[in-house]
Amino acid sequence: MRTYYDNSMKAKMPSRDFLKIPASKLLFLVLIISIAFLSDCNDTNADYEAPNIIVSTDIGGSDPDDYQSLVHLFLYADRFNLLGLISSPPDAGRKEHIEESIAAYAVDFEKLKEHSVLFPTPEYLLSITKQGATDSLKTEVPTELSDGASWIIDKAKENAGQPLYILVWGSITDVAQAVHHAPSIKSNIRVYSIGSWNTVQDPKSRDYLFNNHSDLWWIENNTTFRGMYMGGDTTNSMGNLTFVESHLKGHGALGEFFWEKKKDIKMGDTPSVLYFLNGDIDNPEGESWGGSFIKTDHGPHYWTDNPADSLIEINRAGAKTVNKFRQAYLRDWAARMGWLKE
Repeated sequence: MRTYYDNSMKAKMPSRDFLKIPASKLLFLVLIISIAFLSDCNDTNADYEAPNIIVSTDIGGSDPDDYQSLVHLFLYADRFNLLGLISSPPDAGRKEHIEESIAAYAVDFEKLKEHSVLFPTPEYLLSITKQGATDSLKTEVPTELSDGASWIIDKAKENAGQPLYILVWGSITDVAQAVHHAPSIKSNIRVYSIGSWNTVQDPKSRDYLFNNHSDLWWIENNTTFRGMYMGGDTTNSMGNLTFVESHLKGHGALGEFFWEKKKDIKMGDTPSVLYFLNGDIDNPEGESWGGSFIKTDHGPHYWTDNPADSLIEINRAGAKTVNKFRQAYLRDWAARMGWLKE
C-alpha cells in the first residue's frame, strides 16, 4: 500500500502566542500535532495500491518514440512499483539507451522528490535495467533465455500473490521466452502489448504465445494506441507539436531530453501506461485513458481493439477510446512537467 505526501499537507505556522506555552505542555502539543499529521498522511490515497510493472522496450532502435514514452513513465514513476526495465528487440536498441534516459531522470530527481517521496532513486532504476534478447525468434518455439526473460521469471515468482503487469513496447520476444521456460508464471502475469509494427518485427514470438498460451492474460493493442497522436481535441496547446513546445521544451532535463529526441508527440507505447492512471485496471472493457478493448473467443483473458465504426480514427480501430481523453491525460502530464520548471 502506498501513500502520498504533497505540499498541501504542510502544517500552518503557529502564532506568536505559541512561544508562551510551558515547555512540558509544548512537548505534549508537538507530540499530538505529529500524530495527527502522520495520521492524515497515512489516510491520503490509502486505497491506492501501486501496480507492479515491468517495461519491455525497443528504445534506441529505429523509432525515437520509446524515449518519449520512457520520459512520460518517469514523470509518473511514483504511481507504480517498477520492477524491471528491459531492452528488447528489434533493431539496435540496447540497455545503454535505457540508462541514457535514467541519466536525465537523475538530474530532475530532487525536484520530483519534492512532490512525492515515492519516486524511485536513479540508482534503483539502474539496478532493475536488464538486457533482453537482441534478436527476434527464428524458430517456432523459444529456446534461448535472455537476462531480461530470466528477470521476468524471477519477479513473477517473487510476487506470486500479486499481478505483475508487463508493458511491451517492442517485440514480445522476452515475454515469449519467459512464458515458455516458466509457464507457471502465467498465473500472475498480465501483458499489455503494443502490436502492429512491433508484431511484424517478431511474428514468431507473438504467434507462439497466441497459439500455445490462450490462457494468458493479455491486452493486444494493435491499433487503439494510434489515438495517442491521431485525433482528439488538440486546442489550447494540446497538439502534437504545440504540447511539446509549451510543456516539454525547457522543462528540466527530462523535458529537454524528450525535445532532443523528437519534437512532436508520437508516444505510441504510452497508452499502456495511461491504462493505469485512469480507469479500472481489472476491466479492459471499461473506459480508461489507455483505451477500451473487447474480448474475443480466443481465450478467457484476451482482449484486443474494438472494431466498432464509431471508435475508428483514420481507419484505426479503437483509437477514439484513447483520443477522447486527450485533453485530460495531456493536462495531467503538463501539470507534472511544470514541477520541473519550478
